[in-house]
Amino acid sequence: MITAPAGGFQGPVKRSVTIAGHQTSISLEPVFWQALEAAAVERTLPLSALVAEIDAVRIVGTAPPNLASAIRTWLFVQS
Repeated sequence: MITAPAGGFQGPVKRSVTIAGHQTSISLEPVFWQALEAAAVERTLPLSALVAEIDAVRIVGTAPPNLASAIRTWLFVQS
């Protein structure tokens, strides 16, 4: 049997991030925001710079996913 994570399940939180000079809203669950912030610190990058890098790689594909999905996927394969 599985159990809920500490603090329970939490829905997405919307935040604004500046990419290429314009603001965009991204909705991620708090656990993904925490992982993204940790990845930015690990790479000594501002959060917006890391998001911009993920965005740049994302849009190269022929049918790119939305940015939130790309961030979640990137975080998952980084662990």
